[in-house]
Amino acid sequence: MSENQNLLAEQRRALILDEVRRRGGVRVNELTRKLGVSDMTIRRDLDALARQGMLEKVHGGAVPVVEASTHEPGFEAKSGLETTAKEDIARAAARLVAPGSAIALSGGTTTYALAHHLVDVPDLTVVTNSVRVADVFHTAQRTSGQRQGVATVVLTGGVRTPSDSLVGPVADQAIAALHFDVLFLGVHGISAEAGLSTPNLAEAETNRRLVQSARRVVVVADHTKWGVVGLSSFASLERIDTLVTDAGLPPEARAEISEHLRLVVAGESPETSGTEDI
Repeated sequence: MSENQNLLAEQRRALILDEVRRRGGVRVNELTRKLGVSDMTIRRDLDALARQGMLEKVHGGAVPVVEASTHEPGFEAKSGLETTAKEDIARAAARLVAPGSAIALSGGTTTYALAHHLVDVPDLTVVTNSVRVADVFHTAQRTSGQRQGVATVVLTGGVRTPSDSLVGPVADQAIAALHFDVLFLGVHGISAEAGLSTPNLAEAETNRRLVQSARRVVVVADHTKWGVVGLSSFASLERIDTLVTDAGLPPEARAEISEHLRLVVAGESPETSGTEDI
């Protein structure tokens, strides 16, 4: 990390969080020297990150939070994390969608961000098990009146999870009867060993059905999801066609991921990331 007094609070906190995770803990005085800000600023940053559940404050500094593999944060808790990265990922992923496609969007805050970028893509058919995603398209339909080309939305039924996804046998049966060109999938965790995983067993089965019904699978996940393993795995990396992530993903992770699937890094040039219509 380099000293920069002009960093935005969100950027500074992202750097702090990366340092905590990389080193297993940091001290306040170390962060003040690295970031060139006051002790009070760093302590406010640590307070904010601790309230979000991203780290644990200790005397003189902070350490990572060790979460159980069954821990599932709610939608509101996750929506305030890595907001810039999610927006970058959403813009990059939206460029992969061709007009007239049949697509699916799983639950999650990154797919929710993506939905906002897809409301003007004409003639889409959107299958989703996310109440939040469906609401984005329904709101766009109400405000557009009778405009031609608005998306047709198919919302599955099911039991609502803390992340506002609909899962369970009703959702699974609905998804199994459908076929779509591409699935945009948000994930709790992704790793080379466990593949894609979630702490919710019912959600894992519903995600498995989504993957099975898709011709192509695009995972949208910020760099903090790499190396995270939830209770239940539902797809291997080999089953995924593309990962759209942000520039915070470290080089060693990029190399490992690229052995299994296509990697698109939001904000990097198309020549580097290979972005094109699916």
